[in-house]
Amino acid sequence: MLDPKTLKELVKLMVANDLTELDLQDPQGERVTLKRNAVHHGQPVMHMVPAPAPVASVPSASAPAASEPAAPAADEGLVAIKSPMVGTFYTAAGPDAKAFVAVGSQVSADTTVCIIEAMKVFNEIKAETAGTIQKILVNNGQAVEFGQPLYLVKPG
Repeated sequence: MLDPKTLKELVKLMVANDLTELDLQDPQGERVTLKRNAVHHGQPVMHMVPAPAPVASVPSASAPAASEPAAPAADEGLVAIKSPMVGTFYTAAGPDAKAFVAVGSQVSADTTVCIIEAMKVFNEIKAETAGTIQKILVNNGQAVEFGQPLYLVKPG
């Protein structure tokens, strides 16, 4: 398996050159495929499989997660800001810094709402919607999954 430092460099190369896919195979038969697409907000999706095995497909954002509970009636009409990756959720840029947003904060599509740390890289997450933060669904320092709702926003 490639070491994390090499993988991180490959991801940087993809982002810097706006590549959507990178497929590598070493002499021992190990294969690494890195894919980026709009579904994941530009973040690379990594699939590491032995050469004979097929590369797993990237899940569609339109398919709801089987374990995702239905929204309570009180949350109807609210838009969820979801995690675009697996990582650790942080509400502020540092331990002593002010939170990016709080309940009642007005956000626009390009407002940074949190940071998610993945593989020692801190990724600023944008709201990608406009409105007012109604609920914060994740605690600072909590691990989050891809597609997990982080905030609920009242559009407007």
